Amino acid sequence: MQIFTGKVALMDYLKSISTPNCTIGFVPTMGALHQGHLALMQRSLSENTATVVSIFVNPTQFNNAEDLAKYPRTLTADVDKMEALNSNIIVYAPTVEDIYEGNTVSKSFDFDGLENQMEGQFRPGHFDGVGTIVKRLFEIVQPTNAYFGEKDFQQLQIVKKLVDKNHLNVTIVGCPIFREVNQLAMSSRNERLTAQERDEATVIFETLSEVKARFNTDSIERLNNWVKSVFEKNPTFDLEYFVIADEATLQTQTNIEAGKNYRAFIAVYVNNIRLIDTISLN
Repeated sequence: MQIFTGKVALMDYLKSISTPNCTIGFVPTMGALHQGHLALMQRSLSENTATVVSIFVNPTQFNNAEDLAKYPRTLTADVDKMEALNSNIIVYAPTVEDIYEGNTVSKSFDFDGLENQMEGQFRPGHFDGVGTIVKRLFEIVQPTNAYFGEKDFQQLQIVKKLVDKNHLNVTIVGCPIFREVNQLAMSSRNERLTAQERDEATVIFETLSEVKARFNTDSIERLNNWVKSVFEKNPTFDLEYFVIADEATLQTQTNIEAGKNYRAFIAVYVNNIRLIDTISLN
């Protein structure tokens, strides 16, 4: 397995294996890999000549210093998982210096308002950090296809907008959410949950599933109030937001209109651990 910690060496290697028909698949991650990440890699491996996986905990997309400090860093275990999946995966595990070259700040981006919804409201500057690191990684790897999970659906839409507005020559591939046995959306942050908290977190997907079941009969106002009541009755969880939004614009909706695709988004805290999930409603 090829493992690079510097961008120059990685770029030289990718250039050396390039052929006229070569395609490069790219899976950007922050490590602490789980089966959802591995599924993205497996799809890339099946669709491309070469697959690059980055492992980098990006400081500029954290607006909470404690969250950044506690984010799991498990590079050795991550490499073992990738090796077991396919030893041909090319790993890029850079330092902050290699990425930011002594200037660890975000650039400012305009994503046509996508960045102002949901996560953008509660995590100021988050999507500037995402845009900064994704654009930088695309410049280094020069991928043909890049793979992102739909759990971070807002991020997926923003990355697509980033590519479109900057005329980047890469295809963004959205992949389904992978879930644990209890239907909790797989996330690196799940590793910080106790066994009891992980078990009780089934309420998140159960709530989204019930919203989907009621979507054609209940108003958005009633659904919002019902979700709020579910979490008010459950002291383990602190509901940060629940939103029903237009999939295209991500803007919060108050009425259901024909011809629109709707999606429910939720963010909750469990003992200061932040979990998000989403589900398509129609």
